Amino acid sequence: MSSWISKTTANNNAQLITTAVVSGVVVGSAILGFQKVRRTYRVADLKASIPDIGEEHHATRLNQYGAASDIPAPSKEDKASASLAAKARKGDYDEDLILEQLARNRVFLTDGGLETLRAAFVVVVGCGGVGSHAAAALARSGVSTIRLIDFDQVTLSSLNRHAVATLADVGSPKVHCIRKRLEQVTPWTHFDCRNELFSEATADVQLGPVDGLPPDFVIDAIDNIDSKVALLNYCYQNKLPVISSMGAGCKSDPTKIFIGDISASTDDPLSKATRRRLRALGVKDGIPVVFSTEKPGPGKASLLPLPEEEFQKGQVGELGVLPDFRVRILPVLGTMPAIFGLAVANHVILEISGYPHEYLPSKSRDKMYDGILGSLQGAEERLAKDRGHESQGLRIPITADDVGYLIEEVFHGRSIVSGLSTRLCLIRWFKPPRDFIDKRTPGQRNSLLRLTDLVCMTKEEATKHEKKILKGDKRHEDLYEKSILEAVKNKIREEEIFARFRSL
Repeated sequence: MSSWISKTTANNNAQLITTAVVSGVVVGSAILGFQKVRRTYRVADLKASIPDIGEEHHATRLNQYGAASDIPAPSKEDKASASLAAKARKGDYDEDLILEQLARNRVFLTDGGLETLRAAFVVVVGCGGVGSHAAAALARSGVSTIRLIDFDQVTLSSLNRHAVATLADVGSPKVHCIRKRLEQVTPWTHFDCRNELFSEATADVQLGPVDGLPPDFVIDAIDNIDSKVALLNYCYQNKLPVISSMGAGCKSDPTKIFIGDISASTDDPLSKATRRRLRALGVKDGIPVVFSTEKPGPGKASLLPLPEEEFQKGQVGELGVLPDFRVRILPVLGTMPAIFGLAVANHVILEISGYPHEYLPSKSRDKMYDGILGSLQGAEERLAKDRGHESQGLRIPITADDVGYLIEEVFHGRSIVSGLSTRLCLIRWFKPPRDFIDKRTPGQRNSLLRLTDLVCMTKEEATKHEKKILKGDKRHEDLYEKSILEAVKNKIREEEIFARFRSL
């Protein structure tokens, strides 16, 4: 080995090659080491530039990317507008100019109405097509304090329906886009921007007071069902005035838009799902909503199907920006969210200023629900007696509100057998087990009846069903067509899914 090294080093060419190889290795190692050190420092600097989330920070982490990006660098015009707005909010703005700008509202609402409106504090949750138009109308009408809550950013596709966004706003948070643009219109308005996702966990803060005063009104312009239900239930339970915008997607007829109680809203999937979830929480009416009665039809827009390649990527629920947010494209005619948003703002302005107005009454059918509950009680007592149990004093774990929920939200006011909507009642679908009476508490007998056990029929159909199936030996297949059996199966499965949302 030593002799080979001696010969090699004695050769000039070999020496040059060896020197080059060693030098290359040394230089390469130095470069890689330098790059590694520089990368380490750059990562450290980047991490150091990210502010810590303190106790005062209420934003909710959305996914691995976080919320919308921060406010972009303002232009000269934006800086001038922001400076004017800052002065105006401190009172450095001529009151006569404000009254001149609000002159048409002033003569319409009277001095007292406008004064009340100007002192109001309104929260707008959801700052897309509906929320942006509502916020713009409120600011232009004189509302002095507006809190904007939305986690999302302006996109190119937002521009067909957003009230104030421009190309320059694409990529910026929606809440700051609205503030920046509306400050150029009403610089005296106080905008409280919350670039956050609304959630039940943070509702106390997000819907909290300003200067010790609670919101005069809350506007729900959310298009996600979970957040929407959480917001409306919170407002209802805490007695905060609220109005909700239902779905503007796939709608095109402005003559079919109404403001009414949520119990009267129809022909809208978002409204139906919201109403059902709220009713499961014990909220059946008392919330005004903007909704459309327009029905789908041939040639009309509908929710686009999810491409097959998206299903191949994994669980569909993981494709959305947030859990439970829709991942399919909802066709939206740009004019319709504007109409919904302006209708919402119109209602809020009239309510706060005390201007006379009316909207569709709720469907009060409490007497009918009481009658159906009494009929169900009687049916359970007859079944108990037929099985050899003492029926007197038997209790059923069903309330009139439960009856209303089943009739309206599950069976849509129609018999599962014939589709008729008169002389309705609720009846067990399956024959109960022999021990369907709970006697564990002395002196008390309860029927082990669940909502998923019940179906809606006419009284005549229920009488036949009770006689031949619940008390007799007939099978369901002997009495009903396959389509009815499948419909009942689907209703039971559907209610089992919704049962997890019911209040305990």
